[in-house]
Amino acid sequence: MNKKNVSDVNFNGQRVIMRVDFNVPLKDGVIQDDTRITAALPTIKYVLNNSPKYLILTSHLGDPKKDMQKAKDKAEKSGKPFDEKKYIDGKHKMFPVVKRLSELLGKPVKLAPACMGAETEAMVKELKDGDILMLENTRFHKEETSKDAAEREKMAKALSLYADVYVNDAFGTAHRPHASTETITKFIKTAVAGYLMEKEIKFLYNAVNNPERPFVAVLGGAKVADKIGVIKNLLTKVNSIIIGGGMAYTFFKAKGYEIGKSLLDADNVEFAKTMIDEAKAKGVKLLLPVDTVVADKFPIGLPQGEKLTFKTVDSDKIPADMQGLDIGEKTASLFADELKNAKTVVWNGPMGVFEADEFAKGTLAIAKALAEIKGTTVIGGGDSVSAVKKLGLSGKMTHISTGGGASLEFLEGKDLPGVSALNNK
Repeated sequence: MNKKNVSDVNFNGQRVIMRVDFNVPLKDGVIQDDTRITAALPTIKYVLNNSPKYLILTSHLGDPKKDMQKAKDKAEKSGKPFDEKKYIDGKHKMFPVVKRLSELLGKPVKLAPACMGAETEAMVKELKDGDILMLENTRFHKEETSKDAAEREKMAKALSLYADVYVNDAFGTAHRPHASTETITKFIKTAVAGYLMEKEIKFLYNAVNNPERPFVAVLGGAKVADKIGVIKNLLTKVNSIIIGGGMAYTFFKAKGYEIGKSLLDADNVEFAKTMIDEAKAKGVKLLLPVDTVVADKFPIGLPQGEKLTFKTVDSDKIPADMQGLDIGEKTASLFADELKNAKTVVWNGPMGVFEADEFAKGTLAIAKALAEIKGTTVIGGGDSVSAVKKLGLSGKMTHISTGGGASLEFLEGKDLPGVSALNNK
């Protein structure tokens, strides 16, 4: 993964377009977490401090097409009229991001009405030396995510006309061959990584391919199907693999345990059996929960006032009328013991239903254990990140990935188009 980065480019007088990942959580138009914006600041500031003619930023924000369809279906069910244009414009515009970025940079950031078109082209032509312009949400254009290469190339070529240099600092979208993340490199000769992208590649690549040992992987989340590639790939590289979360119950089923109403990925019970056998054959320690917190009903979305009954049982004694929702205290201690001597740890996925406080203890216990490790700790996306942030332990981790899907595919050993397309050193 020896890719050129912004330090390898002379930006003096150059027109620069940079893909960032500003897909931040919004509520009523207010940014709830600006981590992805602040993470890109070192690259943005580096470019601006090296005398470019101008800097153009591109990003997506949410999934307009998917969210619009949900809203449309809901409106149709209720018999209400649906204004497609108003919905897209209202929920997914980049204005809140531009406002926050302007505050962080201490200089105005202009916002274009679209990624392509006469009005945007006119704005680009009027940019003065050192100006910064954010293009509107890339996913307002169907060409961005089109499976038709010709359509993606149409948008990519339009974007390429704005710039001499392309910078990709959006690791979170590097696993997608979109117009603004991969196809654009066909039309701009100089295509390099930003500092955030470089950092992501460095830590994930070194952790998986050149780890200091013992190397431990901690995998959680709902379904085994979501982690098949990760388990297969890491089983050839790690010393130990810890399995928690909803996927653990499929492994319990593979061992012949009663799992009650717990989540079961029935199609992958045989896969779980195979992985247990392969781990043993390869001398890899595979740890499963020894005790489980079970409840009589799922805690999310319960009617107000409805009582929840839960308790901790041994993992091979889950009652038929209950479901497992978190690892128990004995398991948390077992996993922590395995982690304390690790020199490299990769963690992806929660140990339980993290959204409910009663079933977040296992995930938080893993976060605490990792904070005490004297080695490299790489946290890969989603609730794993939420856990370390909730505990205020972000600063104790070596690296927290900004790309859940991208980091997962990297751990599977898959090619990331947005990375592969960049210039080699």
